[in-house]
Amino acid sequence: MKVLKFGGTSVGDAERIQSVAQLITSEKGRKIVVLSAMAGTTNSLVEIASHLVKRNTAEAKDVVQALRMKYRREIGALYKQIESLNAATTEINTILDTLEHMCDVEGFTLFEEKRVLILGELMSTAMMQAYLREIGFEAVMLPALEYMRTDKHAEPDKVYIREHLLPMLDAHPDANQLFLTEGYICRNAFGEIDNLQRGGSDYTASLIGAAVGADEIQIWTDIDGMHNNDPRVVDVTAPVRRLHFEEAAELAHFGAKILHPTCIKPAKEKNIPVRLLNTMDPDAPGTLISLDTEKDCIKAVAAKDGITAIKVKSSNKLLSWHFMRKLFEIFEFHQEPVDMVATSEVGVSLTIDNDKNLPDIVRALSDIGDVTVDRDMVIICIVGDMEWDNVGFEARIINALKGVPIRMISYGGSNYNVSVLVRAEDKKKALTVLSDKLFNSNVGTA
Repeated sequence: MKVLKFGGTSVGDAERIQSVAQLITSEKGRKIVVLSAMAGTTNSLVEIASHLVKRNTAEAKDVVQALRMKYRREIGALYKQIESLNAATTEINTILDTLEHMCDVEGFTLFEEKRVLILGELMSTAMMQAYLREIGFEAVMLPALEYMRTDKHAEPDKVYIREHLLPMLDAHPDANQLFLTEGYICRNAFGEIDNLQRGGSDYTASLIGAAVGADEIQIWTDIDGMHNNDPRVVDVTAPVRRLHFEEAAELAHFGAKILHPTCIKPAKEKNIPVRLLNTMDPDAPGTLISLDTEKDCIKAVAAKDGITAIKVKSSNKLLSWHFMRKLFEIFEFHQEPVDMVATSEVGVSLTIDNDKNLPDIVRALSDIGDVTVDRDMVIICIVGDMEWDNVGFEARIINALKGVPIRMISYGGSNYNVSVLVRAEDKKKALTVLSDKLFNSNVGTA
Protein backbone atom coordinates (compact mmCIF):
# COMPACT_ATOMS: atom_id res chain seq x y z
CA MET A 1 0.00 0.00 0.00
CA LYS A 2 1.26 3.46 -0.95
CA VAL A 3 -0.14 6.84 0.04
CA LEU A 4 0.24 9.58 -2.59
CA LYS A 5 -0.53 13.21 -1.81
CA PHE A 6 -0.92 15.85 -4.54
CA GLY A 7 -0.88 19.54 -3.67
CA GLY A 8 -2.90 22.39 -5.13
CA THR A 9 -0.53 23.16 -8.00
CA SER A 10 -0.45 19.46 -8.92
CA VAL A 11 -4.23 19.57 -9.49
CA GLY A 12 -4.26 23.24 -10.47
CA ASP A 13 -6.15 22.89 -13.75
CA ALA A 14 -7.61 20.33 -16.15
CA GLU A 15 -4.25 19.47 -17.68
CA ARG A 16 -2.65 18.88 -14.29
CA ILE A 17 -5.56 16.67 -13.17
CA GLN A 18 -5.08 14.57 -16.29
CA SER A 19 -1.37 14.24 -15.55
CA VAL A 20 -2.03 13.17 -11.96
CA ALA A 21 -4.58 10.63 -13.16
CA GLN A 22 -1.94 9.17 -15.47
CA LEU A 23 0.56 8.99 -12.59
CA ILE A 24 -1.71 7.20 -10.15
CA THR A 25 -2.94 4.66 -12.71
CA SER A 26 0.40 3.92 -14.36
CA GLU A 27 1.43 1.13 -11.98
CA LYS A 28 -0.46 -1.59 -10.14
CA GLY A 29 -0.93 -1.89 -6.40
CA ARG A 30 -3.24 -0.52 -3.72
CA LYS A 31 -2.99 3.26 -3.37
CA ILE A 32 -4.65 5.95 -1.31
CA VAL A 33 -4.52 9.27 -3.16
CA VAL A 34 -4.85 12.42 -1.02
CA LEU A 35 -5.82 15.59 -2.88
CA SER A 36 -5.59 19.24 -1.93
CA ALA A 37 -7.97 21.85 -3.30
CA MET A 38 -7.29 23.13 -6.80
CA ALA A 39 -4.70 25.93 -6.72
CA GLY A 40 -6.24 29.24 -5.68
CA THR A 41 -9.48 27.74 -4.43
CA THR A 42 -8.68 27.80 -0.71
CA ASN A 43 -7.58 31.45 -1.01
CA SER A 44 -10.95 32.24 -2.58
CA LEU A 45 -12.78 30.37 0.18
CA VAL A 46 -10.83 32.27 2.83
CA GLU A 47 -11.76 35.50 1.06
CA ILE A 48 -15.43 34.51 1.01
CA ALA A 49 -15.37 33.68 4.73
CA SER A 50 -13.65 36.99 5.48
CA HIS A 51 -16.36 38.90 3.61
CA LEU A 52 -19.11 37.01 5.44
CA VAL A 53 -17.59 37.69 8.87
CA LYS A 54 -17.76 41.40 7.93
CA ARG A 55 -21.33 40.95 6.56
CA ASN A 56 -20.16 41.83 3.02
CA THR A 57 -22.61 39.42 1.38
CA ALA A 58 -22.50 40.92 -2.10
CA GLU A 59 -18.69 40.77 -2.23
CA ALA A 60 -18.74 37.16 -1.03
CA LYS A 61 -21.20 36.18 -3.77
CA ASP A 62 -18.98 37.85 -6.36
CA VAL A 63 -16.12 35.54 -5.33
CA VAL A 64 -18.48 32.55 -5.49
CA GLN A 65 -19.42 33.55 -9.02
CA ALA A 66 -15.76 33.80 -9.98
CA LEU A 67 -15.25 30.28 -8.64
CA ARG A 68 -18.18 29.06 -10.73
CA MET A 69 -16.61 30.47 -13.85
CA LYS A 70 -13.23 28.93 -13.01
CA TYR A 71 -14.64 25.46 -12.39
CA ARG A 72 -16.93 25.63 -15.42
CA ARG A 73 -13.87 26.37 -17.55
CA GLU A 74 -11.78 23.55 -16.09
CA ILE A 75 -14.61 21.02 -16.26
CA GLY A 76 -15.14 21.90 -19.91
CA ALA A 77 -11.45 21.27 -20.60
CA LEU A 78 -11.18 18.10 -18.50
CA TYR A 79 -13.87 15.76 -19.82
CA LYS A 80 -14.43 14.43 -23.32
CA GLN A 81 -17.57 12.40 -22.64
CA ILE A 82 -20.83 14.28 -22.15
CA GLU A 83 -21.87 11.93 -19.33
CA SER A 84 -18.73 12.74 -17.34
CA LEU A 85 -19.03 16.45 -18.03
CA ASN A 86 -22.67 16.52 -16.89
CA ALA A 87 -21.98 14.45 -13.78
CA ALA A 88 -19.04 16.63 -12.70
CA THR A 89 -20.95 19.82 -13.48
CA THR A 90 -23.88 18.67 -11.36
CA GLU A 91 -21.67 17.75 -8.41
CA ILE A 92 -19.60 20.95 -8.48
CA ASN A 93 -22.70 23.12 -8.90
CA THR A 94 -24.28 21.43 -5.89
CA ILE A 95 -21.24 22.29 -3.77
CA LEU A 96 -21.13 25.87 -5.04
CA ASP A 97 -24.88 26.24 -4.51
CA THR A 98 -24.32 25.22 -0.90
CA LEU A 99 -21.59 27.83 -0.66
CA GLU A 100 -23.84 30.51 -2.10
CA HIS A 101 -26.63 29.62 0.32
CA MET A 102 -24.16 29.98 3.18
CA CYS A 103 -23.62 33.57 2.10
CA ASP A 104 -27.15 34.27 3.32
CA VAL A 105 -26.59 32.76 6.77
CA GLU A 106 -27.13 35.32 9.48
CA GLY A 107 -24.54 35.41 12.23
CA PHE A 108 -21.71 33.79 10.26
CA THR A 109 -19.44 32.10 12.83
CA LEU A 110 -16.20 30.14 13.01
CA PHE A 111 -18.23 26.95 12.55
CA GLU A 112 -19.65 28.17 9.23
CA GLU A 113 -16.19 29.35 8.20
CA LYS A 114 -14.75 25.85 8.61
CA ARG A 115 -17.65 24.43 6.61
CA VAL A 116 -16.68 26.83 3.84
CA LEU A 117 -12.99 25.94 3.91
CA ILE A 118 -13.53 22.18 3.31
CA LEU A 119 -15.30 22.70 -0.02
CA GLY A 120 -12.15 22.99 -2.15
CA GLU A 121 -11.03 19.44 -1.32
CA LEU A 122 -14.56 18.12 -1.89
CA MET A 123 -14.53 19.60 -5.40
CA SER A 124 -11.06 18.40 -6.41
CA THR A 125 -11.72 14.81 -5.32
CA ALA A 126 -15.11 14.78 -7.06
CA MET A 127 -13.56 15.98 -10.32
CA MET A 128 -10.74 13.43 -10.08
CA GLN A 129 -13.11 10.54 -9.40
CA ALA A 130 -15.26 11.47 -12.39
CA TYR A 131 -12.21 11.75 -14.65
CA LEU A 132 -10.79 8.42 -13.52
CA ARG A 133 -14.14 6.80 -14.28
CA GLU A 134 -14.09 8.36 -17.75
CA ILE A 135 -10.69 6.82 -18.54
CA GLY A 136 -11.70 3.41 -17.21
CA PHE A 137 -10.59 3.37 -13.55
CA GLU A 138 -12.97 3.08 -10.63
CA ALA A 139 -11.73 4.87 -7.52
CA VAL A 140 -13.36 4.35 -4.14
CA MET A 141 -13.97 7.54 -2.19
CA LEU A 142 -12.84 7.61 1.45
CA PRO A 143 -14.65 10.66 2.89
CA ALA A 144 -12.18 12.25 5.29
CA LEU A 145 -14.98 13.43 7.58
CA GLU A 146 -15.78 9.77 8.31
CA TYR A 147 -12.35 8.81 9.70
CA MET A 148 -10.06 11.83 10.19
CA ARG A 149 -10.57 13.26 13.66
CA THR A 150 -8.75 15.37 16.24
CA ASP A 151 -8.93 15.02 20.01
CA LYS A 152 -9.83 17.63 22.62
CA HIS A 153 -6.30 19.06 22.35
CA ALA A 154 -6.73 19.54 18.56
CA GLU A 155 -4.17 16.80 17.93
CA PRO A 156 -4.90 13.88 15.58
CA ASP A 157 -6.76 11.04 17.29
CA LYS A 158 -4.61 8.25 15.88
CA VAL A 159 -6.60 5.41 17.45
CA TYR A 160 -9.89 6.76 16.06
CA ILE A 161 -8.36 7.30 12.62
CA ARG A 162 -7.04 3.75 12.40
CA GLU A 163 -10.20 2.13 13.78
CA HIS A 164 -12.43 3.94 11.29
CA LEU A 165 -10.17 3.90 8.24
CA LEU A 166 -9.15 0.23 8.18
CA PRO A 167 -12.72 -1.15 7.89
CA MET A 168 -13.32 1.19 4.93
CA LEU A 169 -10.28 -0.28 3.18
CA ASP A 170 -11.15 -3.87 4.13
CA ALA A 171 -14.53 -3.45 2.39
CA HIS A 172 -12.58 -3.24 -0.90
CA PRO A 173 -9.91 -5.99 -0.78
CA ASP A 174 -8.84 -5.79 -4.44
CA ALA A 175 -5.02 -5.82 -4.56
CA ASN A 176 -5.05 -3.04 -7.16
CA GLN A 177 -7.79 -0.89 -5.63
CA LEU A 178 -7.44 2.86 -5.95
CA PHE A 179 -8.82 5.08 -3.18
CA LEU A 180 -9.38 8.85 -3.14
CA THR A 181 -9.63 11.08 -0.10
CA GLU A 182 -9.56 14.74 0.83
CA GLY A 183 -6.55 16.26 2.51
CA TYR A 184 -6.66 18.90 5.27
CA ILE A 185 -10.25 18.35 6.44
CA CYS A 186 -11.42 16.47 9.53
CA ARG A 187 -13.82 16.55 12.44
CA ASN A 188 -12.89 17.66 15.93
CA ALA A 189 -13.48 15.84 19.23
CA PHE A 190 -17.07 17.12 19.27
CA GLY A 191 -17.86 15.85 15.78
CA GLU A 192 -17.82 19.33 14.25
CA ILE A 193 -16.24 20.03 10.86
CA ASP A 194 -12.68 21.22 11.31
CA ASN A 195 -9.25 21.07 9.65
CA LEU A 196 -5.75 19.87 10.48
CA GLN A 197 -4.26 23.38 10.06
CA ARG A 198 -0.54 22.68 10.43
CA GLY A 199 0.70 20.80 7.40
CA GLY A 200 -2.75 20.39 5.88
CA SER A 201 -2.89 17.70 3.22
CA ASP A 202 0.70 16.58 3.87
CA TYR A 203 -0.32 15.84 7.44
CA THR A 204 -3.33 13.89 6.21
CA ALA A 205 -1.11 11.72 4.03
CA SER A 206 1.34 11.02 6.84
CA LEU A 207 -1.42 10.17 9.32
CA ILE A 208 -3.05 7.82 6.80
CA GLY A 209 0.28 6.19 6.01
CA ALA A 210 0.93 5.57 9.70
CA ALA A 211 -2.61 4.26 10.29
CA VAL A 212 -2.50 1.70 7.48
CA GLY A 213 1.20 0.80 7.78
CA ALA A 214 1.95 2.01 4.27
CA ASP A 215 5.06 0.90 2.40
CA GLU A 216 5.75 4.50 1.36
CA ILE A 217 4.27 7.99 1.57
CA GLN A 218 4.75 10.15 -1.51
CA ILE A 219 4.35 13.94 -1.40
CA TRP A 220 3.98 15.29 -4.95
CA THR A 221 4.60 19.02 -5.45
CA ASP A 222 5.94 21.31 -8.19
CA ILE A 223 9.64 21.03 -7.25
CA ASP A 224 12.12 18.17 -7.50
CA GLY A 225 12.44 17.25 -3.84
CA MET A 226 13.90 19.26 -0.99
CA HIS A 227 16.75 21.48 -2.19
CA ASN A 228 20.00 22.22 -0.41
CA ASN A 229 19.17 25.93 -0.24
CA ASP A 230 16.28 28.29 -0.95
CA PRO A 231 15.90 28.58 -4.76
CA ARG A 232 13.94 31.81 -4.27
CA VAL A 233 17.05 33.46 -2.82
CA VAL A 234 20.07 31.56 -4.13
CA ASP A 235 20.68 31.14 -7.87
CA VAL A 236 22.22 27.67 -7.82
CA THR A 237 20.60 24.93 -5.72
CA ALA A 238 20.26 21.18 -6.07
CA PRO A 239 17.92 18.51 -4.68
CA VAL A 240 19.10 16.53 -1.67
CA ARG A 241 18.46 12.91 -2.59
CA ARG A 242 18.46 11.38 0.88
CA LEU A 243 17.61 12.83 4.29
CA HIS A 244 17.14 11.44 7.77
CA PHE A 245 13.72 12.08 9.32
CA GLU A 246 15.35 14.45 11.81
CA GLU A 247 17.20 16.35 9.09
CA ALA A 248 13.99 16.83 7.12
CA ALA A 249 12.11 17.96 10.22
CA GLU A 250 14.82 20.53 11.04
CA LEU A 251 14.75 21.93 7.49
CA ALA A 252 10.95 22.06 7.48
CA HIS A 253 10.83 23.81 10.85
CA PHE A 254 13.40 26.40 9.82
CA GLY A 255 11.90 27.47 6.54
CA ALA A 256 11.93 24.78 3.83
CA LYS A 257 8.43 25.31 2.39
CA ILE A 258 8.06 21.99 0.57
CA LEU A 259 7.07 20.13 3.74
CA HIS A 260 5.60 21.00 7.13
CA PRO A 261 7.54 19.70 10.17
CA THR A 262 4.45 18.05 11.69
CA CYS A 263 4.19 15.76 8.67
CA ILE A 264 7.41 13.96 9.53
CA LYS A 265 6.40 12.69 12.98
CA PRO A 266 3.72 10.07 12.12
CA ALA A 267 5.91 8.58 9.38
CA LYS A 268 8.96 8.52 11.63
CA GLU A 269 7.05 6.82 14.44
CA LYS A 270 6.15 3.95 12.09
CA ASN A 271 9.43 4.10 10.12
CA ILE A 272 7.61 4.68 6.83
CA PRO A 273 9.77 6.29 4.11
CA VAL A 274 8.55 9.62 2.75
CA ARG A 275 9.42 10.47 -0.84
CA LEU A 276 9.16 14.06 -2.17
CA LEU A 277 8.44 14.06 -5.91
CA ASN A 278 7.72 16.52 -8.71
CA THR A 279 4.49 16.24 -10.72
CA MET A 280 6.04 18.45 -13.42
CA ASP A 281 8.96 16.01 -13.77
CA PRO A 282 7.70 12.63 -12.49
CA ASP A 283 10.82 10.75 -13.58
CA ALA A 284 13.09 12.84 -11.33
CA PRO A 285 14.23 10.89 -8.23
CA GLY A 286 13.19 13.55 -5.73
CA THR A 287 14.12 13.25 -2.06
CA LEU A 288 13.81 10.12 0.07
CA ILE A 289 13.31 10.73 3.80
CA SER A 290 13.97 7.73 6.05
CA LEU A 291 16.21 6.43 8.83
CA ASP A 292 18.84 5.57 6.24
CA THR A 293 20.93 8.53 5.09
CA GLU A 294 24.48 9.58 4.26
CA LYS A 295 26.73 10.08 7.26
CA ASP A 296 29.38 12.69 8.05
CA CYS A 297 28.22 15.39 5.65
CA ILE A 298 26.34 18.70 5.53
CA LYS A 299 23.13 18.34 3.53
CA ALA A 300 21.21 21.59 3.25
CA VAL A 301 20.49 25.10 4.48
CA ALA A 302 17.18 26.79 5.29
CA ALA A 303 16.17 30.21 6.61
CA LYS A 304 13.38 31.27 8.94
CA ASP A 305 12.29 34.90 8.68
CA GLY A 306 10.53 37.22 11.11
CA ILE A 307 12.66 36.39 14.13
CA THR A 308 13.01 38.54 17.25
CA ALA A 309 16.06 38.09 19.50
CA ILE A 310 15.77 38.82 23.22
CA LYS A 311 18.77 39.12 25.55
CA VAL A 312 18.25 39.15 29.32
CA LYS A 313 21.13 39.90 31.68
CA SER A 314 20.40 38.78 35.22
CA SER A 315 20.08 41.26 38.01
CA ASN A 316 22.01 40.62 41.23
CA LYS A 317 18.78 39.92 43.05
CA LEU A 318 18.46 36.40 41.64
CA LEU A 319 20.69 33.37 41.91
CA SER A 320 21.35 31.67 38.58
CA TRP A 321 18.88 28.82 39.05
CA HIS A 322 16.12 31.20 40.12
CA PHE A 323 16.88 33.42 37.14
CA MET A 324 16.59 30.63 34.58
CA ARG A 325 13.39 29.26 36.10
CA LYS A 326 11.67 32.63 36.23
CA LEU A 327 12.79 33.52 32.70
CA PHE A 328 11.31 30.44 31.07
CA GLU A 329 8.17 30.61 33.21
CA ILE A 330 7.46 33.96 31.51
CA PHE A 331 7.55 32.37 28.05
CA GLU A 332 5.45 29.46 29.28
CA PHE A 333 2.84 31.83 30.70
CA HIS A 334 2.54 33.59 27.33
CA GLN A 335 2.61 30.26 25.45
CA GLU A 336 5.46 31.59 23.35
CA PRO A 337 7.71 28.92 21.74
CA VAL A 338 11.44 29.58 21.72
CA ASP A 339 13.64 28.54 18.77
CA MET A 340 17.25 29.29 19.72
CA VAL A 341 18.85 29.63 23.16
CA ALA A 342 22.37 30.67 24.18
CA THR A 343 23.27 30.96 27.86
CA SER A 344 26.00 32.18 30.18
CA GLU A 345 26.15 32.39 33.95
CA VAL A 346 24.55 35.83 34.05
CA GLY A 347 22.56 36.08 30.83
CA VAL A 348 20.40 34.35 28.25
CA SER A 349 19.81 35.16 24.58
CA LEU A 350 16.88 33.52 22.84
CA THR A 351 14.64 33.93 19.82
CA ILE A 352 10.91 33.90 19.12
CA ASP A 353 9.07 34.00 15.81
CA ASN A 354 5.90 35.73 16.99
CA ASP A 355 6.09 39.19 18.56
CA LYS A 356 2.37 39.47 19.35
CA ASN A 357 3.00 39.28 23.09
CA LEU A 358 6.43 40.94 23.00
CA PRO A 359 5.53 44.07 25.03
CA ASP A 360 4.11 41.97 27.87
CA ILE A 361 7.05 39.55 27.73
CA VAL A 362 9.61 42.38 27.85
CA ARG A 363 7.75 44.00 30.74
CA ALA A 364 7.85 40.75 32.74
CA LEU A 365 11.48 40.05 31.86
CA SER A 366 12.46 43.53 33.02
CA ASP A 367 11.61 42.46 36.58
CA ILE A 368 14.41 39.89 36.57
CA GLY A 369 17.10 41.56 34.47
CA ASP A 370 18.16 44.03 31.80
CA VAL A 371 16.42 43.32 28.48
CA THR A 372 17.66 44.00 24.93
CA VAL A 373 15.50 43.31 21.86
CA ASP A 374 16.67 42.91 18.25
CA ARG A 375 13.97 42.70 15.57
CA ASP A 376 14.07 41.77 11.88
CA MET A 377 16.38 38.83 12.36
CA VAL A 378 16.68 35.53 10.44
CA ILE A 379 17.66 32.07 11.65
CA ILE A 380 19.93 30.25 9.19
CA CYS A 381 19.76 26.51 9.81
CA ILE A 382 22.54 24.26 8.50
CA VAL A 383 21.50 20.59 8.51
CA GLY A 384 23.38 17.32 8.18
CA ASP A 385 25.04 14.63 10.23
CA MET A 386 26.28 16.88 13.04
CA GLU A 387 27.50 14.38 15.65
CA TRP A 388 29.92 16.23 17.93
CA ASP A 389 32.82 13.90 17.09
CA ASN A 390 32.58 14.58 13.34
CA VAL A 391 35.58 16.86 13.21
CA GLY A 392 35.60 20.03 11.11
CA PHE A 393 32.02 20.81 10.12
CA GLU A 394 31.75 23.69 12.59
CA ALA A 395 34.90 25.27 11.18
CA ARG A 396 33.60 25.02 7.61
CA ILE A 397 30.34 26.71 8.58
CA ILE A 398 32.00 29.54 10.52
CA ASN A 399 34.63 30.03 7.82
CA ALA A 400 31.90 30.32 5.17
CA LEU A 401 30.18 33.01 7.26
CA LYS A 402 33.32 34.94 8.20
CA GLY A 403 32.08 38.03 6.34
CA VAL A 404 28.57 37.96 7.87
CA PRO A 405 27.79 39.49 11.30
CA ILE A 406 26.40 36.72 13.54
CA ARG A 407 24.16 37.57 16.49
CA MET A 408 23.86 34.03 17.95
CA ILE A 409 25.07 30.49 17.33
CA SER A 410 23.21 27.41 18.60
CA TYR A 411 24.58 23.86 18.54
CA GLY A 412 24.23 20.81 20.76
CA GLY A 413 20.47 20.52 21.15
CA SER A 414 20.33 18.35 18.03
CA ASN A 415 22.77 16.07 16.25
CA TYR A 416 21.47 17.37 12.92
CA ASN A 417 21.52 21.14 13.11
CA VAL A 418 23.70 24.19 13.63
CA SER A 419 21.74 27.45 13.69
CA VAL A 420 23.03 30.99 13.38
CA LEU A 421 21.12 34.23 13.82
CA VAL A 422 21.77 37.09 11.38
CA ARG A 423 20.09 40.34 10.39
CA ALA A 424 17.41 40.13 7.72
CA GLU A 425 19.52 42.37 5.48
CA ASP A 426 22.33 39.76 5.60
CA LYS A 427 20.12 36.76 4.75
CA LYS A 428 20.87 36.60 1.02
CA LYS A 429 24.59 36.99 1.56
CA ALA A 430 24.62 34.30 4.26
CA LEU A 431 22.68 31.77 2.19
CA THR A 432 24.81 32.49 -0.89
CA VAL A 433 28.18 32.06 0.82
CA LEU A 434 27.01 28.90 2.55
CA SER A 435 26.06 27.43 -0.82
CA ASP A 436 29.34 28.48 -2.37
CA LYS A 437 31.49 27.06 0.44
CA LEU A 438 29.48 24.01 1.51
CA PHE A 439 27.89 22.70 -1.69
CA ASN A 440 29.08 24.29 -4.91
CA SER A 441 32.70 23.53 -4.05
CA ASN A 442 31.77 19.81 -4.22
CA VAL A 443 33.04 19.26 -0.69
CA GLY A 444 30.79 17.38 1.71
CA THR A 445 27.69 17.49 -0.48
CA ALA A 446 24.90 14.97 -0.09
